[in-house]
Amino acid sequence: MPRYLLTVDYNGGDVESPMAEWAPEEVTAHLNYYRALNTELAERGELVGMEALTGPEVAKVVVGDGVTAPVVTDGPFAEFKEMLAGFQIVDVESEERAIEIAARVSAVPGPGGIPLRQPIGVRRVMDA
Repeated sequence: MPRYLLTVDYNGGDVESPMAEWAPEEVTAHLNYYRALNTELAERGELVGMEALTGPEVAKVVVGDGVTAPVVTDGPFAEFKEMLAGFQIVDVESEERAIEIAARVSAVPGPGGIPLRQPIGVRRVMDA
């Protein structure tokens, strides 16, 4: 079956306020939605892996030539809203199923329980 990478960035969709400004119960509901979805996908055998990433404020850019010591910097980076926040890899029957899952990720609740409608990237993993 094909695998797809679903990417989440810091683009808040319909919500402009960062999660740090949400009420604690809104953050909990947001994270619980992801937990329930990932549990369901794992039980269906579709979830290969997922990770949430630390913020871009602690990210590094590394450039190396394989001979000298690598150059490590704190940037430059894309705009904050374009930085990768996390990802899921799903192993599904079709691109349509990957899109269906991405739509559910996009609907993660934000403040007031309103779906964020956050843009989710969908990219097929290259076959060997």
